Amino acid sequence: MNVLVLGSGGREHAVSWKISQSSQIDKLFIAPGNAGTNQVGINVDMEVDDFEAIRDFCVEQKIDCVFVGPEGPLVAGIVDFFKADKAVSHIAMIGPNKAGAQLEGSKDFSKKFMKKYNIPTARYFTVTRENLEEGYAFLDTLKPPYVLKADGLASGKGVLILKAIKEAKTELKSMLDGKFGGASAKVVIEEFLKGIELSVFVITDGVSYKILPEAKDYKRIGEGDTGLNTGGMGAVSPVPFAAGGFIDKVENQVIIPTIKGLKSEGIDYRGFIFFGLINVKNDPFVIEYNCRLGDPETEVVIPRLKSDLLELFEGVASQTLSERDVEFDDRVATAVMMVSGGYPEKFEKEKSVTGLNNVFDSYVFHAGTKQDGPAILTDGGRVLCVTSLGKNQFRALEKTYSNVAKISFDKAYYRKDIGFDLDEVE
Repeated sequence: MNVLVLGSGGREHAVSWKISQSSQIDKLFIAPGNAGTNQVGINVDMEVDDFEAIRDFCVEQKIDCVFVGPEGPLVAGIVDFFKADKAVSHIAMIGPNKAGAQLEGSKDFSKKFMKKYNIPTARYFTVTRENLEEGYAFLDTLKPPYVLKADGLASGKGVLILKAIKEAKTELKSMLDGKFGGASAKVVIEEFLKGIELSVFVITDGVSYKILPEAKDYKRIGEGDTGLNTGGMGAVSPVPFAAGGFIDKVENQVIIPTIKGLKSEGIDYRGFIFFGLINVKNDPFVIEYNCRLGDPETEVVIPRLKSDLLELFEGVASQTLSERDVEFDDRVATAVMMVSGGYPEKFEKEKSVTGLNNVFDSYVFHAGTKQDGPAILTDGGRVLCVTSLGKNQFRALEKTYSNVAKISFDKAYYRKDIGFDLDEVE
């Protein structure tokens, strides 16, 4: 089987690494990829939003399956583009069509969907310039802090959590006036929910589904969950407080209604669904949907997957996923992200990375790197993700931090407290 992976981050490296182990793989291409994906497949200089170039490449290389990593191409309709072209309509696309991708592409769509299918989520109100006064009135019914979300994709920056009502009203108007461009032409105001967040993933063929291991990621740049939000500074899987009955609640109250709801809407959803959840007094509430795998959660979920990933992809494409076995490693996976100094604000690129050959008993997934001859250089804010498996998270973290210390680049930074807030799991 010839496979093309679209994307260039740690998620795509982890998925490519797993695909490369499949007995079914013939050729593996990653576009555009990074210095890590280059070690498990062939990087292709092609942007993820250049649908025509991707189609032509798939024809030329006789691609059988395309895994779409980031949300942008899915929301823009790459699956619909392929299905409408006879030359590539036979190719298995791992990712939802444009209608399904609206679960992530529009906060307003996802909230209406959850309300319609009785999926637990926070109380909300959608605001445009036309009903701004109603938006102010809804804010007045809430207790602080106040949550404002841009309706569209805003590169992870479209969510504001504000303590003062006056500031919330000022920022609401600012968002509607274009603070996040077209993404905030609509704004969803949400009631703030207090609890512990976690992520649950499923892979679905539109009819059946398989639940993947859950994970907890750490978004804030600073230790103790302080400072600015990032794309993710680390992750742990499994999550101790999600054991037993909680995941049963997630399946019955969230996953099953979502899969059935998509089918009822006439949406042929084939790919991954990311459920961003919050545990409120042992009840799950959906904070957000993503139409793809998370990052860095993928870097702890995929190393725990024992099954052949391409076999699961085949099941998605042929709608025979229910017949496929999914097996997981019982050990705990922990991941720590090494980032460029200054991230998530201004940072420098093209810093030389050293020490990668000294890593032992951990995986290093590249998130923002590039190859320059034999040298590996930084090429993003989040640079490397070091993942380890262990009997519990503390043993896994001991390995991870030991190997992180062996890797260096100018102004490298990482959090030293990932996973320490979780109870030990034997």
